[in-house]
Amino acid sequence: MEKSLCLYFQVHQPDRLRLYRFFDIGNDSQYFDEFANRTILKRVAQRCYLPMNQILLDLIEKYNGEFKVTFSISGVALEQFAEYAPEVLESFKKLAKTKCVEFLAETYSHSLASLVSPKEFEKQVKEHAAAIKKHFGVKPTAFRNTELIYSDAIGAAVADMGYNVMLTEGAKHILGWKSPNFIYTNSINPKLKLLLKNFNLSDDIAFRFSDKGSADWPLTSDKYAGWLQQAANDSEIVNLFMDYETFGEHQSEATGIFEFVKALPAAVMANTNLKFCTPSEAAAKHQPVAPLHVPEAISWADEERDTSAWLGNELQNEAFTKLYALEKDVMASKDAHLIADYRKLQESDHFYYMCTKFFSDGAVHKYFNPYETPYEAFINYMNVLSDFVLRVEKTVKKASKAKKTTKTEK
Repeated sequence: MEKSLCLYFQVHQPDRLRLYRFFDIGNDSQYFDEFANRTILKRVAQRCYLPMNQILLDLIEKYNGEFKVTFSISGVALEQFAEYAPEVLESFKKLAKTKCVEFLAETYSHSLASLVSPKEFEKQVKEHAAAIKKHFGVKPTAFRNTELIYSDAIGAAVADMGYNVMLTEGAKHILGWKSPNFIYTNSINPKLKLLLKNFNLSDDIAFRFSDKGSADWPLTSDKYAGWLQQAANDSEIVNLFMDYETFGEHQSEATGIFEFVKALPAAVMANTNLKFCTPSEAAAKHQPVAPLHVPEAISWADEERDTSAWLGNELQNEAFTKLYALEKDVMASKDAHLIADYRKLQESDHFYYMCTKFFSDGAVHKYFNPYETPYEAFINYMNVLSDFVLRVEKTVKKASKAKKTTKTEK
């Protein structure tokens, strides 16, 4: 049977919080640093999104549709593109028109809602699917949860929403002796097929490409194609999942990353029996080999491949619990601005910044963190959340008062 190579890129930019002091609580409800959001997005657009989108478009045209890629673009990233860099949105639309690019569904706000609120999770997935349809004219059929978070229960919920394919991490402690280079199914609902990230081959590009201390440096497209063929020898599919910002931002143009990408399709086609495909195509082509049992949530992050990068300490859990305790009142308010802020405060990045894990994973957390310490991130977030709580309480009181007035009039 023909073997498959699936390239998937995550595109996300968070709504960064401004420095929010204790004395701002109750006096200022402008939480987000629009200057930082705009500045960073424009920088990443010039370094990554625009040049890479053009490279991918050129490759698709060069190979007459034999080269295919997949994107998962968060709803909040789409909003920032529309506001700060519409040319980026247009470049993704050009890719969509080739019919060689699949766009995945995910949570609109890049949130952790799947871990605590089935209702909010489903609402965000529907909102995100609508945004993908609006911008790119396609209805997503495959799903990728925030941070590749997955469990049996989450997968079953995704299947209930009508998706038949889901991407997640090929975590060693879940797979055991099994290979990530096959398709599996959800253990509760076998209709949901699972594509697992080959993290070794993905990280060779995402994290180790420019590591001059590596015995494999420099990494050439031919050398990498050889590794892909080795992985495919006794399997059916190789899934390379990584942040899109890897290209030009995390790995700068000076590292040769763009030239590597330009040469990769030719190297794969010449030196392997792999064919580029999208997740939905792969799921249609290959039969699953077994159900995958994942009783506790897994993710892409750190050595543990669990959710501890976001909910692994008391700071994170206090902020997370306090935020989601507001869900019922926020949604009942039907206040669009309040709900919008609530969704932005759910973005997983805010909790990632509070991570106190160091040692082997410390460098990764430091790289993505705008705060000096996780405690600084926690204090800033909790100051914002304290003001947000006041706004919610005010809205609840106003609604209660209006209800009493209505009853009195009757």
